[in-house]
Amino acid sequence: MPLTLTTWNINSVRLRQGLVERLLTEEAPDILCLQECKSPVEKIPREAFAALGYPYMVARGEKGYNGVAILSKRPIEEAGTLDFAGLGHARHVAARLETGVVLHNFYVPAGGDVPDREANAKFGQKLDYLTDLRDWLHEERPEKSILVGDLNIAPLEEDVWDHKKMRKVVSHTPVEVEHLGSAQEAGRFVDVTRRDIPEGRLYSWWSYRAKDWDAADRGRRLDHIWATPDIAGAAHNSRILRHARGWEKPSDHAPVFAEFDL
Repeated sequence: MPLTLTTWNINSVRLRQGLVERLLTEEAPDILCLQECKSPVEKIPREAFAALGYPYMVARGEKGYNGVAILSKRPIEEAGTLDFAGLGHARHVAARLETGVVLHNFYVPAGGDVPDREANAKFGQKLDYLTDLRDWLHEERPEKSILVGDLNIAPLEEDVWDHKKMRKVVSHTPVEVEHLGSAQEAGRFVDVTRRDIPEGRLYSWWSYRAKDWDAADRGRRLDHIWATPDIAGAAHNSRILRHARGWEKPSDHAPVFAEFDL
């Protein structure tokens, strides 16, 4: 039976509880990974999600910031958490599926507005976070693993609305793309979304600043689903639920899907 996996930066799980419930009802993925939950774990509305058929949850939370959670129809067990760059943030949680596959849910720092670590400490923290991720993956050499989340980098030219202009904008600068690529290579991960959808522009995030996000369509593909080579071949049917960006009081991110025959 295929397993449908979704990743979504929800931008406050309590504020947008209704949107999570809508996604779980209308799309019914087997597993939903959320980022930027902005909630302590004990205040995540897990009972409401359990009532919709998602009784399993592993999560890390903070009041008002960061936070990651994995909701599942199928049994999962917690598989740890990682803290990179010494930030002490709730930016990662892992779960082990019944099949033995380990699912990592990451929320990489956004990096602020200025792509210069000397002028902007947040940008330096982002690069350090990715360096630590790379080093951990190089040492761990994961197998039977899936890595998802808001990685806050659009790596390819067609992952942004204007490659030339965006090269100087945080999330698509060459140094960020290089750092993310080094982490991906260290873990030997396959970018499942782009493997399934290799051609054309593809976005998962549109700024709140645009008066009409859909018409302007100045998006970025910041949200990713990766898999190690031993299970990447089991992935298919990748898609981005673009219209969810147009739901009432939406997140600025759209959910990203993939199916796995595990």
